[in-house]
Formats: sequence, structure tokens, C-alpha cells
Amino acid sequence: MSEEMITLKIDDKEVKVKKGTTILQAARQAEIDIPTLCFLKDINEVGDCRMCIVEIEGRRGFATSCVQKAEEGMVVHTNTESVLDARRVILDLIISNHKVECLTCTRSGNCELQELAKKLNVTSLEFPGELKEHEIDDKSPSIVRDFSKCVLCRRCVATCKNVQNIGAIACANRGFESCIATVGNNSLNDVNCTLCGQCIQSCPTGALHEKETIDDVWKHLKNPDSYVVVQTAPAVRAALGEEFGMDIGTNVTGKMVTALKRLGFDKVFDTNTGADFTIMEEANEFIERFTSKDAVLPMITSCSPGWVRYIEMNYPELLPHLSTCKSPHQMFGALIKSYYAEKEGIDPNKIYVVSVMPCIAKKFERTREEMENNGLCDVDNVITTRELSRMIKQANIEFTKLEDSNFDDPMGEATGAGAIFGTTGGVMEAALRTAQDTLTGKDLDKIDFKAVRGGEGIKKANIKIADKEINVVAASGLANAQKILEEIKQGKADYQFVEIMACPGGCVMGGGQPIKSSKVRETVDVRKLRADCLYSIDEASTIRKSHENPVIKKIYKEFLQKPGSEISHKLLHTHYNEIKKYRI
Repeated sequence: MSEEMITLKIDDKEVKVKKGTTILQAARQAEIDIPTLCFLKDINEVGDCRMCIVEIEGRRGFATSCVQKAEEGMVVHTNTESVLDARRVILDLIISNHKVECLTCTRSGNCELQELAKKLNVTSLEFPGELKEHEIDDKSPSIVRDFSKCVLCRRCVATCKNVQNIGAIACANRGFESCIATVGNNSLNDVNCTLCGQCIQSCPTGALHEKETIDDVWKHLKNPDSYVVVQTAPAVRAALGEEFGMDIGTNVTGKMVTALKRLGFDKVFDTNTGADFTIMEEANEFIERFTSKDAVLPMITSCSPGWVRYIEMNYPELLPHLSTCKSPHQMFGALIKSYYAEKEGIDPNKIYVVSVMPCIAKKFERTREEMENNGLCDVDNVITTRELSRMIKQANIEFTKLEDSNFDDPMGEATGAGAIFGTTGGVMEAALRTAQDTLTGKDLDKIDFKAVRGGEGIKKANIKIADKEINVVAASGLANAQKILEEIKQGKADYQFVEIMACPGGCVMGGGQPIKSSKVRETVDVRKLRADCLYSIDEASTIRKSHENPVIKKIYKEFLQKPGSEISHKLLHTHYNEIKKYRI
């Protein structure tokens, strides 16, 4: 049965839409622009800011187009003088209670409030308001919360609640006293926040941003006594170019390496190699559990620190299901300060390891006591994709004009399996490639496990390896993680292997990646474009299985002995414990 269609006019343009479509959706279908601020499609559609007001013939006042349904025969005007004047007044009032620090704000040039001011030609304030003083919450190692720049759009609240099902923040009080707050108005560090950073991706201004640590990187780069090593996660190369005006999903691996070398890093390594080590250890751990009668199954991946923090706070009784493997960049940091330091004759105390990550939860992860060896932390600093772009700009490097360079030896070689770690389902697929060859004792041609690919939040599959049935599931986004954990907790799950990523879509959509406006997020499948970039890197790779990487083979032979060995466990594995949700 076909859906009922209606016809209306928007700015004298006849538009046909499905019944139930909002005026805003109808306008966008007709390529008519209506400005928005609080609107996030399918996440925050509440009409709070009223920037999207329009006039409807025959009706008094203004209609909020993001919530007002279109009707048959409706005549809508989006750009009358009265509508434009009203929008300017609304924007003026919003800005009047906003700390205007545009030149020094981390979101300068990529701020939706700033864009609206330009579009509506708001160059001065008619209603200067009383600015309330707010303490900046910077206790967390990952997120800074500056309410003086908040516009009360509630997009962060909706994302935390509706997408991640966490609810760490909410709107408190009424009227002029309204604010976005946590339980007891405590730091995000001390409540049930997982530090995933999806709130930052949703924020239209600089009210939420990552805790920037590039000054410390610069300090060590200028210190002749520091040996500064940098490693870059797979998802970074699929998004960094966007910060320099390049198309979404452009592979900028070569330019990125060149830029890092120009910044002065002593060595530029690939976290994909660390991902290969993770697969070696994780696949071995899975096989040991799968072939044992008493082992805890399903085994759940532990690469995503936001996800690990979530299970520690919400399902501590299920912690035995977590893989004991550290995440790739932590493994790699540990190897740099042990194997590499010994091989090159460098004092590990002088090595300063910087990880460039798409994830802000990794800023928290690197500070964990569990991520240390011999009194040295595995990783000394984590910067985001956005922070790296700022460093490149500060150094006055014209990124788009750079030639391509290769990662440094002897730890720069990685496989396609390492590359796909950056997208949901990638860890699962990479592990299965190695697990199947190990279980069968053969070099199998089956490389692609497409059943665990795609943008769905939960992907289930039955994999047959060596006459054994393996039920797997890959989930991204913490709301989806909760569904899987509830199945396991209630004994309803028949899974042997589970992959969970905190961010919807995986690392390519991490909290530290380039921020896209609400309109871009609505019209472009950013996740798919970035994920396609990583899959293309995998497909173009000569080696697509982690256990076939010659660097991996060499280091196991010379140093680690074998996956799961005593030294492997000392350097590459860890443990996790319950974290209290509220430390007040």
C-alpha cells in the first residue's frame, strides 16, 4: 500500500511530500534552506531554539518548522521580512548570554552559532544581557565543559540520552537559571560519563571540547633530551584531510606522515601495526577460550576505552567476558618502550610516545594505572585528529600540497587487517581472519567477513570455521551495547565472540574526529565515506592478515616468543575493575 502524499507551497515552490513530513523536511527536500540550531535529525527534534520559524498563510504568529507537520494545501513563507527580523531577535538574545571569544575559541570557523550570525548579518547586539559566571569543568582528562558558551540547544543531552543511553547530563533549573548539568553539578569525571565524546560531536559551539594537550607535545619536540615517537590510528587518515577542506573520506596517509615528520617527530609509526599485535593476542585468547570447556564466553573485545569504562560502571559482573588485551596504541606504546628501545639502544625513560587518535576516551585510557610497565606509562600523550590539524596549522604547513611519505622502519609495516580496526565490525573481521587460519592450520582465501560490516548498530552472523559454528555479533554505540549485555546477563545470548565500540559507527565517528554541522550530518553519510576509505586501504594491501605481517613475525621471534606468552601478557595484556558510577 503506497503512502499518502500531500502537496504544499514553500516560497512559491510546489512540493510533494509524504503525509507526516515536517515543514523543515519538506523545505530541505525542495532545497530551500531554513536555518536551525537545536535540530539534530532523529536525535533532537524539539523546537527549543526557534531559529527555524516560518510563516503559514492564514495563521497568526510563527510556526516552528522542525516540529510543525506539513498539511495539504499549506502555503509557507521562510524568508519574509517579519520572519528574518524575528530570527535576528532570537539569535541576538541567544548571543547576549554567550561568552563571545570567537578568535580564541577551539570552534572558531566551525561554529554553527557563528555561521548563523554571518548568515543573518548580526554584527552587534541590541539586547546585551547579563552574563552568568560559570566554573569550567576540566577535571576529566578527556572533556572540557564550558557552560559560558552553551546555547541550551540540548543537542548534547539528547545525544547522551537517546543515542548512547547514558544520561550523564541533563537540563536543570528554569528560566534564566537553566543550565546543562550533571548529578549534583559534579564534574563529568565523577559521574556516569563514559568520555566517549559524542556530546562534543553534537555541540554546535565551543561549550564542549576535548582537553587539549598539544602544548606538552610541542615542549617535548623542542627538548633535545626527548626522543619523541608518534603513532597514528587507522581512522585518523580517513578524516584528517577534512580539516583542510578535502573531501570526506579522503585517504591522506602519505601527507599525514610527511606532516608529522616536518613537525619534528623522531619516528612516525603506524598504530595499524599495533592493531596487528592486538589481533595476534586477541585471536589467540579467543581460540583458547573457544576450545576450553571452562572458559568464559562470549569473549568481548576491549579496544574501545569508552566501552570499557561503560562496562566497568554498569555491568561489573560481566567483566570476566572482556578480553584481557590492551588496545592497539597501548600495546604499541609498551613495545616501543621495551623492544624498540632495546633494539635501538635508547633509554626508555627518554622516549615520549604520542598517540594520534580519533577518540577522546583514549586520553583517559592512557592515564590508567593498568597501562604501565616497569614504572613507565605505555603512552605519554594522546591528541585527537582535530588537535593534530591544529599543530599542522600552527607550523604553517600547507597540508594539501605535501608529498607522500612512508611510515618509519622497523615498526612501520602494517596489514589491511589493522586498517579496518577503525570502523565498526573491523576488529571482529580482522580477528576472524587470523582465527580461521589458526584453527584450520591453512592459509584460507576467505578474507572478507561482510556480515559484520555496515552501518547497522547491531550486526549478527554465524561463521563456520573448521567445522565449528561461531556465533558473532558486532555492536556500535552504547545503547546497542546495553542490548547485547542484557542478553548475556539474562542468559539469552548464544554468542562466542562479541565486538563492541562505544561510538556509533566505530572509531571513524569518534569524539576526536572533525566535527560536522547538523546539516552535513543529515545529508551526507559521513560514517560510510570514512569507513569506505579504510576498506579500500585494506583491499589495496599486499598483506591482509595480521599473522602474515613480517614485522609481527620478527618481533615474536626475537622478543615476545608467541601470542599469550609470559612476556606478551606482561606487556600487552591487562585487567579491569569496577568503577563507581558516581564519585561524589
